[in-house]
Amino acid sequence: MKYLWRIIKFTSSLKRYYLAISVMTILLAIMSQLVPLFTKAAIDQVTKNGGQTNVGLVALYAFLIFLTDIGQSLFSNISGYWGDILSVKLRQFMSNKYYEHLLSLPQRYFDTELTGTIINRMNRGIQDISDFIQVFSNNFLQFIFSTIFTLAIVAYYAWPVALMLAMLYPIFIWMTAKTSHKWQFYQRKINQDIDIASGRFAESIGQVRVVKSFIQEARELKFFDQQFRKATKTVTPQSRYWHERDNLRRTILSVIFFFVFVFIFVETARGRYSVGTMVLLIQYSMLIRIPIFSISFLVDRTQRAVANSKEYFEVMEQQPDFTDKPGAMKLKVKEGRIDFDNVSFSYDLKQPVLKNINLAIAPDTKVALVGESGEGKTTLTNLLLRFYEPEKGQILIDDQNINDVTQASLRQQIGVVFQDSALFSGTIKENICYAKPSVTDDQLLAAAKAANAHEFIEKLPNGYDTEIGERGLKLSGGQKQRIAIARAILKDAPILVLDEATSSLDSKSENMVQQALERLMRGRTTIIIAHRLSTIQNVDQIITIRNGCIDEVGTPSKLAHSGGIYDQLLKLQHGQTETTKKKLKEFEIAA
Repeated sequence: MKYLWRIIKFTSSLKRYYLAISVMTILLAIMSQLVPLFTKAAIDQVTKNGGQTNVGLVALYAFLIFLTDIGQSLFSNISGYWGDILSVKLRQFMSNKYYEHLLSLPQRYFDTELTGTIINRMNRGIQDISDFIQVFSNNFLQFIFSTIFTLAIVAYYAWPVALMLAMLYPIFIWMTAKTSHKWQFYQRKINQDIDIASGRFAESIGQVRVVKSFIQEARELKFFDQQFRKATKTVTPQSRYWHERDNLRRTILSVIFFFVFVFIFVETARGRYSVGTMVLLIQYSMLIRIPIFSISFLVDRTQRAVANSKEYFEVMEQQPDFTDKPGAMKLKVKEGRIDFDNVSFSYDLKQPVLKNINLAIAPDTKVALVGESGEGKTTLTNLLLRFYEPEKGQILIDDQNINDVTQASLRQQIGVVFQDSALFSGTIKENICYAKPSVTDDQLLAAAKAANAHEFIEKLPNGYDTEIGERGLKLSGGQKQRIAIARAILKDAPILVLDEATSSLDSKSENMVQQALERLMRGRTTIIIAHRLSTIQNVDQIITIRNGCIDEVGTPSKLAHSGGIYDQLLKLQHGQTETTKKKLKEFEIAA
């Protein structure tokens, strides 16, 4: 019950809908109690001794029953309407809260979770919760109030019958609670298998070209099918277990109802109750019998809501690794100097990735990070963007500790061009203006021209309003990169991070992208995760990383004969042997 209360408490902003439905529910519960009372009165009038039946009064009772039916229909539909509105409002509210919370979580959370699993938790949890609230508001509350009123009226006429009927609920609840734990164990296993299948599904669809190019459609389908088969196999014992227990519950309830009806019939035959009272007691017993026998459906919905709300709230309970300090100021960048002061970091708090990094990057310079794969090049830029925090040391921008400023202002001052252009579905204009949606058309065109993108955009059927598909799949690699560069140009941040965007392009596209990058880097402090020797040779400073430590720092000319990493790469650049290619690949370098 605590999870259900948690849902209602969490969605307290929707309390006016809960209140409206509660009022309608109480009115419905009251209306449902009137028909047996009017029926009893009519029967007592018809069976009155002496044959003095008041026909007009009987007709009035019939008319009152008619009005009650009309009222029940009206209140039921009003309640249903508000329940439907509440359900969709709840879905919107919980989806927004989930998404908002996800966006606040650290990069570390997304490093360990499959995209499909994250999406599944939202869809499954919110769907089941909203369905439950809809059923709860439209049916369950009415059952509760109807039961309370029914037992009160029955107790007035025949307290032994009320006592027997009241016994139904603790017995049913106790038996259901005994069933619930095991049912939820099965449900968690089903959810896990479906999450794995959905996660792989999302990956495969997202990289469908890889799947097709390696002719692995059958393999991916087989994996997906096997995971769903596991879930299906779990459903079988879960369903059998539930329905076996439900059959036992219903049998026990039927036994209790048997004694209820026997008691009513016998006591009426003995003359304790009139025929009207007998009919009234039977009708009220049926009013309780119908919901309690159909309550299995509600219990099933409730259990699903409880099981899946746990997953939803487990995500909502995840806390960011770090937040802005109270009173954090906005970062102000005048020059663009960057200092790493004795910085150490590890992803798993065990294996260090960076150890005691001391590094000074002067304003308006181009710096290339060079090192083997996994040595921490990207980690350095992730720390600068504060996707993670150092375990030791500090990072300064113009003598301001980035931990002391707001994350938003920090990232506002840093432009990023990824090796994967990372575009969104939508139009070219929307992607270029991603950081500044309100820019003028002149600013948009200027950014596109500076990125060497305007010419190819104009040739597209709808120009800047051309839809590019998911992740820009309708564009070539060079076109995507130029849009990403235009996006960074429009952001106009004083510090720039380039996960070199030319490494996988043909020579013509590379030349156009390189020209755009040169324009972008002017007047900015630029950190390049280098993938080409041609890029490394044109920077102001090279920083080589070995075993998580700074190995060398210097200009290309200084390090060309130092015997270090850069010197080795220069000597390897013209080699064509497999050993040479393998060595370059270790450094993620293309000659």
